[in-house]
Amino acid sequence: MARPPANVQPGQINERIIAAALQLFTQRGYFSTSVPDMARAAQVSVGSIYHHFKDKEDVARALYLGLVERLQQTLADIAQTHATAHDRCRAVMAMLFELTESNREAMDFMLYAKHREFLPDERPVCSSKPFETMRAFAQEGMDNGEIRRMDVMVATSCLFGGAIRLITARLDGVLAEPLPDRLDAVWECAWRGVAA
Repeated sequence: MARPPANVQPGQINERIIAAALQLFTQRGYFSTSVPDMARAAQVSVGSIYHHFKDKEDVARALYLGLVERLQQTLADIAQTHATAHDRCRAVMAMLFELTESNREAMDFMLYAKHREFLPDERPVCSSKPFETMRAFAQEGMDNGEIRRMDVMVATSCLFGGAIRLITARLDGVLAEPLPDRLDAVWECAWRGVAA
């Protein structure tokens, strides 16, 4: 087994392990991936994995929480740089489409992995902080009169449900062209469904 160079920092080893886990969990699934598989893919020893993480579930948790945290930070940036619900929600859709194109494995893991099966103590994706923020954008739109009054879950589903369905079609290979090519059409339909 290849070992990382001696000058590799602990944080870099963590990143290598998590990147290997993302690749393997996406390709094989969580339950079909072993710690030795992750060690081989990350080019570290099995002992190194256990030095940095308690077990495979701990690696999966670090991966999941890291992806959720990065997504939440991006949404916080969108909130800071866009003043209206219209602009925020469109920016979210654009970001999700771009993320699908630039990091398919991360999006695949977030949307397809059955996290509750191997991370029973973590909130499901649809209850995670990023999805709460997306609902808050819709609620703010209702509060300021941009979005007509309706159940916030319905509004959020109208705004992002079609986009998420297109993302899964792209991940499944059903949709051939890049998602950003469809952004204007999808956004127009989504906004028309909720606009006041």
